[in-house]
Amino acid sequence: MAETTGHIDRFEQDLDLIESCGITRLRYPVRWHRIEAAPGEFDWRATDAVMDRLRERGMSPIVDLVHHTSYPRWLTDGFGDTRFPTAYLRYAEAVARRYGWIEEYTLFNEPFSTLMLCGHEAIWPPYRQGLHDFLGLVRNVLPAVAEASRSYRELLPDAKHVYVDSCERHTAAGPEGVGMAELANDRRFFVADVFLGRHLDRDRPFVRQVVDAGFEDLLTMPPGRIDVLGLDYYAHCQWEFSAWGVGLVPTPRPASLCEQIVEYWNRYDLPCMLGETNIRGFGPDQATWLKYTLEQCARARDAGVPFDGFCWFPFVDSADWDSLLYRCDGNLDPVGVYSIDCNLDRQATSMTESFRLAASGAPASALPAFELQEPVATWLKGYRPQMAHWRWKPPPPEEIGPVQDPDMRIELKIVDPDETNGACDDRG
Repeated sequence: MAETTGHIDRFEQDLDLIESCGITRLRYPVRWHRIEAAPGEFDWRATDAVMDRLRERGMSPIVDLVHHTSYPRWLTDGFGDTRFPTAYLRYAEAVARRYGWIEEYTLFNEPFSTLMLCGHEAIWPPYRQGLHDFLGLVRNVLPAVAEASRSYRELLPDAKHVYVDSCERHTAAGPEGVGMAELANDRRFFVADVFLGRHLDRDRPFVRQVVDAGFEDLLTMPPGRIDVLGLDYYAHCQWEFSAWGVGLVPTPRPASLCEQIVEYWNRYDLPCMLGETNIRGFGPDQATWLKYTLEQCARARDAGVPFDGFCWFPFVDSADWDSLLYRCDGNLDPVGVYSIDCNLDRQATSMTESFRLAASGAPASALPAFELQEPVATWLKGYRPQMAHWRWKPPPPEEIGPVQDPDMRIELKIVDPDETNGACDDRG
């Protein structure tokens, strides 16, 4: 994605734009698959170029060591490869020794969500499916990540581990969906619980499944260390189940983001941050979602949660999430602080201005609430009661494209691989 969006060639420009918004602390990837193209052979040149510039500019990156499937190609079985633990720990140590000045790091982005998509839903490599395969990947990956978190206490004693994963909550539409909602609500905590060695009561619905599947050893895994809990939140993080495995997303009756943050804080007693958020739409839609999420984070802080930061993903539009990264077509995702046009040039939008205001310290109440366009208006219909106190304004007409289908859904599935889309036909 870094190549597809032009960031590799334009990283200086992108850093200029980030600085122009008043941002000096940012999540930034160290790309293992580019550094260690052959086992044990590290090429740091491209990474050094960016990391050196970040340091020279006085920026503080939260260095991201593995983001989804960004492991080297020679790990042919991905997170199921028996070489993964040793290779990962070797790489993690090399990063810490080379960039000893970093102040924060994420050892493995979204371990629960990533391993679910790789090992339970068969959407990402190694395309495994079901409970047993999911737990097999957890067993192969999580102990190594926990070991890295312990070793980083010595390698980077003054740096913080920012552990990030999806911030979920699930409900039932009726009696038929209660069992699935209960299981999903228990499952969402499982990987973090195992990582920390907490709350592993064998009477929990999902933990019972883990034990019955023969993975009881995960419950006694040597725990890791977390300094800040990053919560990645999107409208599709809340599902409403009508039957076993049948869910509607986004839920028509979402809990507030503040409620969810407080729930995670009460469970883990760790400082929290919003690790990621966005909404897929026009610039004014994104600005409105920024207002909502920023307001909710402030409410969580006011409720007593130690709150450590707010991160919008991404700074410039990403690409190919229309197929959940199944294909590399260069289809631009309208989600960035800056929009990308057909020439990969960066374009400011209403979102850019709202983001600048927020970064300058403006409260959510000072940000505009733009009338939502389709399909975002339909996606966020359940959130409208939480926004009832806002004063709405029309979006700038020059930022609004053709009317989109209000029935378009956010779906957790890959599209037909034979379908193709133009790189600039995907906004909204």
